[in-house]
Amino acid sequence: MNQKEAYQDLRAHLDRLPGGFRATTDDADIRLLQYLFTPEEATLATKLTLKRETAKEIADRLNQPHENIEKQLNTMAEKGLIISVETEGQIHYQAAPWMIGIWEFQVNRYSKELVQLFNEYYQSRLPAERETTKSDMELRTIPINQSIDTTQTILPYEEVMKLVDDHSKFAVAQCVCRTHAKKEGRGCNAPMATCLMFDDFADFYVRTGRARSINKEEVKQILEEADKANLVLNPTNSKFVAAICCCCGDCCLFLNSLKSYPKPAEVVVSSFIVDYDSEVCIGCNVCIDRCQMDAITPSESIVSVNKDRCIGCGLCVSTCPSNALSLKRKPSEQIGEIAETFMEHWYNKTPKDLR
Repeated sequence: MNQKEAYQDLRAHLDRLPGGFRATTDDADIRLLQYLFTPEEATLATKLTLKRETAKEIADRLNQPHENIEKQLNTMAEKGLIISVETEGQIHYQAAPWMIGIWEFQVNRYSKELVQLFNEYYQSRLPAERETTKSDMELRTIPINQSIDTTQTILPYEEVMKLVDDHSKFAVAQCVCRTHAKKEGRGCNAPMATCLMFDDFADFYVRTGRARSINKEEVKQILEEADKANLVLNPTNSKFVAAICCCCGDCCLFLNSLKSYPKPAEVVVSSFIVDYDSEVCIGCNVCIDRCQMDAITPSESIVSVNKDRCIGCGLCVSTCPSNALSLKRKPSEQIGEIAETFMEHWYNKTPKDLR
């Protein structure tokens, strides 16, 4: 096998994992992978699945020396090319999807060259074979706590503070999207240390030098600061979350992808949508700046609300002085099924031979 074939095999392997990794018209996909992986790492990555295995189990399966494989796996985990998790004192390894995965794990390695390769890749990708559905989404959107009327039914996985309370390990990393934007000489002034990781993801990020360990109170402080900075809360698309992204409309790849749809409300995984009472609106326009989806615009002396663009984040609601804006629960058929864990979400999207 020549070197290019190793990277072509890796691209095909990643394309079968959650989120995929589409081919391009000009080998931009191969150039990006060549920057990140050595040929040997590319070959080993194709041998890993979502199933967590020890280095010995992988070495035995591949009929390779244990020490050599373990050293290579640790190097790849440190580079963010695979995932490593500590379980009962042993390190287990698994494949990492491209997103959420390898690209986010490069946050400490971003350079102008890497960002340029990333941009070239996304500009030349072949069209998707099918339309995106709610089950494809790696992230969902939840409201900030203050935006939900306490008389409404709120499930535990819809309330951010209860999501945090489910976990015992916490970490915070630099925002992937704002780091990316700053490497391009653009971006916003939103806080940078806002990517929150929990349990296995927290362990992986801290152990490989991508994040710092924090406690539960610090997590809640970061979430409060995120609200003040007009950031949308996007946890992993699962009830027991692996991470929460605090996203801005300027830099966030996820939000900007949603913005590109004519009706983001139909694509986003969210349990709520805005309701607006024009009779009590005082036209203060605070909500216009708070909204990250261009769903609220000026209209004469008040505002106009386009519900088709609402993703149910609640930013407009929590600062509305006249209570003209509120969140209402969507019908169940518009919410869709949500996996119990993020690993289950990944498994549901992956062929059996890769899980």
